[in-house]
Amino acid sequence: MSDSIDVVVVGAGLSGLTCADRLHRQGLTVRLLEASQRWGGRLMGHTTAAGLRLDLGGQWVGANHRHLLHLLDRFDLHRYPTYYDGEGVFRWQGQNHRGPVEHDFRSSLLFFQPHALGLPSAEVEETLALQRVFQQLSDQVPARTPWQAPDAETLDHLTVASWLQQQGAGELARYPFSWFTRVGGSGGFEPYESSVLHLAWSQAAAPQHETPEAWLVEDGTVQVADHLARELKDVLQLRSPVGAIEQQRQGIRVLHGDSTWLSASAAVVAIPPPLRQRIRFDPQLPAAWTGLLQRSPMGSMVKVLALYDQPFWRQRGLNGHGVGILPTLEATVDSSPPDGPWLLTSFIAGARAVAWQQLGEREKRRAVLDDLEAWWGPEAAQPQELICHNWNEESWSSGAFTSFVSPGAWITYGAIWQQPHGRVFWAGTEASSRWPGYCEGAVQAGLDAADQVQHLLGGRPA
Repeated sequence: MSDSIDVVVVGAGLSGLTCADRLHRQGLTVRLLEASQRWGGRLMGHTTAAGLRLDLGGQWVGANHRHLLHLLDRFDLHRYPTYYDGEGVFRWQGQNHRGPVEHDFRSSLLFFQPHALGLPSAEVEETLALQRVFQQLSDQVPARTPWQAPDAETLDHLTVASWLQQQGAGELARYPFSWFTRVGGSGGFEPYESSVLHLAWSQAAAPQHETPEAWLVEDGTVQVADHLARELKDVLQLRSPVGAIEQQRQGIRVLHGDSTWLSASAAVVAIPPPLRQRIRFDPQLPAAWTGLLQRSPMGSMVKVLALYDQPFWRQRGLNGHGVGILPTLEATVDSSPPDGPWLLTSFIAGARAVAWQQLGEREKRRAVLDDLEAWWGPEAAQPQELICHNWNEESWSSGAFTSFVSPGAWITYGAIWQQPHGRVFWAGTEASSRWPGYCEGAVQAGLDAADQVQHLLGGRPA
């Protein structure tokens, strides 16, 4: 490897891999530096005792995730639809309510046909009315410039919890918004931790009604990262954390690994916002950038995979889709391959994840199995294999599938959100204004950063 190249890409998650791949294919010399001993970032694979390859990280492909779909086609990876046949279970006030899926998300109660759940009709109507109010609000938030939304200052000063209180919302009407903050693509946080502007932006940029969980990939979405890494094997360095990026007039120097300096014309930093603070920049980041990073924590998330020898829920006309209030789990989905083995994927998010990770190992397992049994019956408490992956323990991602921002951060610091720092550009799913928090957002941000580098170096316009 040369000590002087065109571009250094920091972080070999899906975004960094995508960025390096585009630049490499366009003929630029690239070095891809990854701090961890593996590539993939928030994509991670796991092989079960039975030999099944599973995703411990991001796994779903949306109906219109065109960049990700292109990569699946490029690598001849096969997908299959998420299983929604039959009825799901909405857990409310200690009881299970069966109901069919509503495929028009805007008319649903968290994916369910709302009036089929047997809940009090007045409470259901209040819930749907409040969802329409929020949807109208979200429709007015520009995905690229949320701080320019109508009444942005007021909305960014209001936490989601405060906004719900201001609306006079009842318990059922409040719940979908709590679910969104913790599980629904927004980042594993609680309603009191971020603003209603941020939540509205998350739905403007990554709308749930566009079915972002339409498809799964045979043997795991992690294969996309694996294929990209293999094609970039000559430029990829693992165990090479970046400690400093210094800029001169005509280029940059990057300090990485065991005190090695590398010269380049530009850099792309494709890591979660909190981790950018581990890098020493010279010249320093503008105060606004530092302020934004300090107010962009990672959410808390544990992914749970339970494998079974039979799809007992399907045999009872159930689809494995569970949502609702339980002590630990807050969602389950049937992620089984078309011909088995049979798999329920669940999530522990926000404050529940923080509390769960403080338990002993036996108590952790019991808490998960108790909730699976509450949803799907006694068979659910006896999986062949139970995998609980705590993303907060991953030192080079440090949390959920995306970060979130604290109240007031968008209107105070938002204008700098996607701006480069001289010859340093930003990638990672959080840097995207389309599908942030999803694999598609990671790919989009990587491609956008590659285009910006090309523009800087005299190639085609960004």
